[in-house]
Amino acid sequence: MTDLTRLTAVETAAAIAAREVSAVEVAQAHLDRIAAVDGAVHAFLHVDTEGALAQAERVDAGEVSGPLAGVPLGLKDVIVTKGVPTTVGSRILEGWIPPYDATVTERLRAAGVVVLGKTNMDEFAMGSSTEHSAYGPTHNPWDLTRIPGGSGGGSAAAVAAYEAPLAIGTDTGGSIRQPAAVTGTVGVKPTYGGVSRYGLVAFSSSLDQAGPCARTVLDAALLHEAIGGHDPRDSTSIDAPVPPVVEAARRKDVTGLRVAVVKELTGEGYEPGVQERFDEAVALLQELGATVTEVSCPHFAYALPAYYLIAPSEASSNLARFDSVRYGLRVGDDGVNSLEEVMSQTRAAGFGAEVKRRIILGTYALSSGYYDAYYGQAQKVRTLITRDFRAAFESADVLVSPASPGVAFPLGAKLDDPLAMYRQDLATIPSNLYGGPAMSLPVGLSEGLPVGLQVMAPTMRDELLYQVGGALEAALHDRWGGPLLASAPELEV
Repeated sequence: MTDLTRLTAVETAAAIAAREVSAVEVAQAHLDRIAAVDGAVHAFLHVDTEGALAQAERVDAGEVSGPLAGVPLGLKDVIVTKGVPTTVGSRILEGWIPPYDATVTERLRAAGVVVLGKTNMDEFAMGSSTEHSAYGPTHNPWDLTRIPGGSGGGSAAAVAAYEAPLAIGTDTGGSIRQPAAVTGTVGVKPTYGGVSRYGLVAFSSSLDQAGPCARTVLDAALLHEAIGGHDPRDSTSIDAPVPPVVEAARRKDVTGLRVAVVKELTGEGYEPGVQERFDEAVALLQELGATVTEVSCPHFAYALPAYYLIAPSEASSNLARFDSVRYGLRVGDDGVNSLEEVMSQTRAAGFGAEVKRRIILGTYALSSGYYDAYYGQAQKVRTLITRDFRAAFESADVLVSPASPGVAFPLGAKLDDPLAMYRQDLATIPSNLYGGPAMSLPVGLSEGLPVGLQVMAPTMRDELLYQVGGALEAALHDRWGGPLLASAPELEV
């Protein structure tokens, strides 16, 4: 009998539509897989068995339909879900049950997607390893002693561990793409404003963007299409149709496409094995008919410091709402302490060390006398990075780079060195500052661990990611005799 957890989203949906298997059977198979392996992986913070089976029953009854009807999915715990806990990986929201659904959640339900539960993440999406979750780290299915990336390591690990064929992540500085790179999966950050942020618990409002995690480029495209599009409840939502991402993923042709390697995102700072797999993939694109050149984006070198002023500044403002009064944790309310003391004690107990570090950084950068020197200057650098992108896209259709400087590192290896942790997002941060779409897809192994290639495109040209990704994936699968994940070791649980 076919292992239902090993099917792609496309295969799963087709089998359900053809009545070869029921959506309930598919959901139960994935719930059983979670029960079997998640004790070792810890990809999920909450499994919604009852809700998942109820949605699957609706699909079997014909109440909902669509290209992904009946396909299971893990939802990053930063996306609000009515009646289901949403913690954002933090003690400060432990036990909070939202009274409404995020737009992404609504669209998933309308598409007949079966939400299995909420996936683990770095607290408030602040991290690159999912070790900053208040509920314990997620482990990489390729090697349980290593990190799965962050902040959306739970979503990527769930897909890589065959606990769900699809997942939703969010990407503020690389939190979809970097986990995809180190777990051998596909992760996409859509154009900023291309997917609604209504109901996404904010970290950095000008950077946050929800997007798909999958095992194949086509699966990611179908999920992108399902969640994308204008939402009047989000003031930053783009009022335009979703780019033709599914059509592009199926095209599998890059003949004549202009591909440019970003000089500043290769070489020094990247592990030799990562660079080798990247170079091989670029050579393959050339074999497939693309024109490959090199481009310089000189201000990308300043993306990391600019990001770590802009994102913490916005976080210090956004996280002020967690005040012990309106929702979430409340500590020290003994009838003696003042409101200010209760607020202080609640935040001390509810926020983790990394969140506190970034709140302090951001508050300082926004403070009187320092705003122009830090936050203001960082925004000027952001403008220069945007100009670099626009100049590069005058001579190239897409830009490429490694998606991460290295393969998955051991758990705990960088916890005591925040700067080393921050450098994991060297390649991914520029696209967030620009607002353009970007994808990571697997292109091979280094030291037995996955390597990801990043594709970047102009704003609202998301389909170019899928055109390149689909063609490269097909060629690599022909060489490998199947997907990279097929070579992953079996989980020892």
